[in-house]
Amino acid sequence: MKGSLYTLIYAAVLGTVCALLLTAVADVTAPFRQANAEAERNRNILKVLQISYPPEVSVSKLVEIFENNVEMKVLGELQFYRYPKGPGQAETVAFAFEGAGLWGPIKGFLALGPEMRTIRGITFYQQEETPGLGGEIASAKFGKQFQGRKIVDASGKVGIVIKGGGEKRAVNEVDAITGATMTCEKVEAMLNSVIEKIVQETGNNG
Repeated sequence: MKGSLYTLIYAAVLGTVCALLLTAVADVTAPFRQANAEAERNRNILKVLQISYPPEVSVSKLVEIFENNVEMKVLGELQFYRYPKGPGQAETVAFAFEGAGLWGPIKGFLALGPEMRTIRGITFYQQEETPGLGGEIASAKFGKQFQGRKIVDASGKVGIVIKGGGEKRAVNEVDAITGATMTCEKVEAMLNSVIEKIVQETGNNG
């Protein structure tokens, strides 16, 4: 009986110590994890805005490049990133989008031309989709399809369509990823959520 009690007490104490150590480690590393997450986000904003920078750039230098070239603006209820910063017309603007994927959250940025109707690029900086299937949303091949696509078609219909088939595409359509129908549907929904807000805030559907 005493042996069992000793074992239970020992296990409880050990569990408490381990929990306290894990909490302490999490608290100490939290600022570093936050800084790394912010750096990855900034890298993707620079990428989608087509701003070049050295591949091995330090986090501090990345912040400097970002602050020198990009400014955050507000469009109604939307925030967006503008390049170049300062007076004059922007070359490219980028809007954040996010939503639930098949296995976890998906986050990214959609870049548009200054008229906010033509897609310049797209990037995904967080996704947990199946490698080789839904995970291909982050591939260059998938992303390249969006370049030059319109967020409003010739009839005034708002939104992007991601569909299979490989036939000739309309101005607002891109090819879906084979075997990743559900992921593509979710990406289409989250993109169209922000696209509808952009069109609403900028007015004319043409």
